[in-house]
Amino acid sequence: MNAREDRRRAGAGSALACAAALSLLVGAIGPVAAAPATHTVVIDAVKFEPESITIKRGETVVWVNKDPFPHTVTAKGAFDSKEIPAGKSWRYTARKAGEYRYICTLHPTMKGTLKVE
Repeated sequence: MNAREDRRRAGAGSALACAAALSLLVGAIGPVAAAPATHTVVIDAVKFEPESITIKRGETVVWVNKDPFPHTVTAKGAFDSKEIPAGKSWRYTARKAGEYRYICTLHPTMKGTLKVE
């Protein structure tokens, strides 16, 4: 064997060793979990759409205000968006399982339910 062949074989051996190490590392880590989902509730025509939504702990809900005036998303003791101006949004990441009934404090006939599993 000449020096050139020695270098080529050494390089191939290094590549195989790196591939084997990477394979072991990926196997040790396991599959990568998907990012938590984000759900959307649209505020339009003085109502929440959908009115009821079910999500998993760790997921996020974004309320998007499409009305030309402000609204709130308020579940007493759980969360309160304060005023969401027209054309803006507010997000909430659920940390605790439960059923949360919420209203718009500016328009109390607007009601919704967030169920967190």
